[in-house]
Amino acid sequence: MKIRPMALAAVVSSVLLMGCTNTTALQQSVNDLSAKVDALSNDVSMMKNDVSETKNTSGMAYDEAKRANKRIDNMAQSYTK
Repeated sequence: MKIRPMALAAVVSSVLLMGCTNTTALQQSVNDLSAKVDALSNDVSMMKNDVSETKNTSGMAYDEAKRANKRIDNMAQSYTK
């Protein structure tokens, strides 16, 4: 019978101690993590813009290379032995 009141006392004291914990440090940690997430989100959006610019540039370079190859092929076809 003595075990039940001792266990109840342990649970109650644990709950009371959890209520007295320092929440300002936890809030500061959450704020720091939120700031880091925001910074990473900004970095990702900037990288997405860079990727789209690079994709457009590579597409233009590919088109220009195709056009140059066609010109070379046309020059080679005009020479016959």
